[in-house]
Amino acid sequence: MDVRRCVYLDHAASSPMCAEALAAERAYEGLDIAGANPNSLHTLGRKAAQALEASRHELARCVGGGFRPADVTFTSGGTESNNLALVGMSEGARARDRRRMRVIVSAIEHDSELDVIPSLRDRGFEVTLVRPNRAGVVTAEAVDALLDDAVALVSVMSANNETGVVQPIAAIARVARARGALVHTDAVQAFGRIPLKLDDVDALSVAAHKIGGPTGVGALVMRGRCPFRPQMFGGGQERGRRPGTQDVRGAQAFAAAARACCDHLAERRMVVSARAQRLYDELCAPRTGIVPTTTATIDEGRLPGLVSVMVPSMDSETLVLKLDQLGFEVSAGSACSSGSLEASHVLLAMGIARADALGSLRISFDERADEEGLAAFAAALLGIVAGARP
Repeated sequence: MDVRRCVYLDHAASSPMCAEALAAERAYEGLDIAGANPNSLHTLGRKAAQALEASRHELARCVGGGFRPADVTFTSGGTESNNLALVGMSEGARARDRRRMRVIVSAIEHDSELDVIPSLRDRGFEVTLVRPNRAGVVTAEAVDALLDDAVALVSVMSANNETGVVQPIAAIARVARARGALVHTDAVQAFGRIPLKLDDVDALSVAAHKIGGPTGVGALVMRGRCPFRPQMFGGGQERGRRPGTQDVRGAQAFAAAARACCDHLAERRMVVSARAQRLYDELCAPRTGIVPTTTATIDEGRLPGLVSVMVPSMDSETLVLKLDQLGFEVSAGSACSSGSLEASHVLLAMGIARADALGSLRISFDERADEEGLAAFAAALLGIVAGARP
């Protein structure tokens, strides 16, 4: 197959920078505050601080849920935000009430949460994993069954990074808050793609590079009343929650990308969902040898622009490399878990057989992926699978 350009379909790993974010970075470079420390008392420092606060205001507006600009703590990305949330909020809850010694985390979380569990246990917390159903949904009922008055924190992602399945965060938050537990959600994949329901959520993690912003910038958005123990020290920036000189340029580009996504969310969602559904229908038609990982629908139960499928007769590494040779960039499940033939922990937690899970692919895109490129990708994958049959 003659492919004259790369078709990038791995936005869930990292989305190429959008025009708005690039423009914000270029604008910053032309300002007199470029490179100025926003914590300095001189004129340029104060102007840089004002620019940083403007970005904070924009992110709080885009997040919604009653969060204020002061609730936005800039970080280096989603991984740091998740680490800070799990450890800092758990310790904060325990400091306020010594009975709070338990943490509930879903079994389908990103590794930036699951890999924190040993550290939480070392700190004396009991950590319980809540499993999803076969559709990949962590239900409020499943969380409620594990709750008691000793739970410090419940953390469930807003939408899964491998399957795209949207979780019932509002319902989970209500049952958790009813027992006095704090609630955090990893909204890295969901932010800017679907409306967030955060009224009863205490904190959420977001990252710029998932929505067309720069890499290395994220935020932990946490209500001011939320008990929290800082995990880094020195300087007192970000109200002491995360010290260190802030990246004003990155914050401005993040805010610009967030504004572009959130102000046009409905129309972009409609376009991307329709393209994803057509791709899903073509790939998973009868007798193609390709099956979906979940029964959740793109309209309501799954992120727009994320198609999660399996080829049970093949392994995902082979598929990814063959597609790459043809000019199509996709991932084998989660990009952070690539490089091995271990089956996805998400798919295994859903009850999918290991042999089937080893053939999983994640195809993810935004409105910049045109129908021609998606059609060419579908033809390429179908051809590879058909050619591998005995």
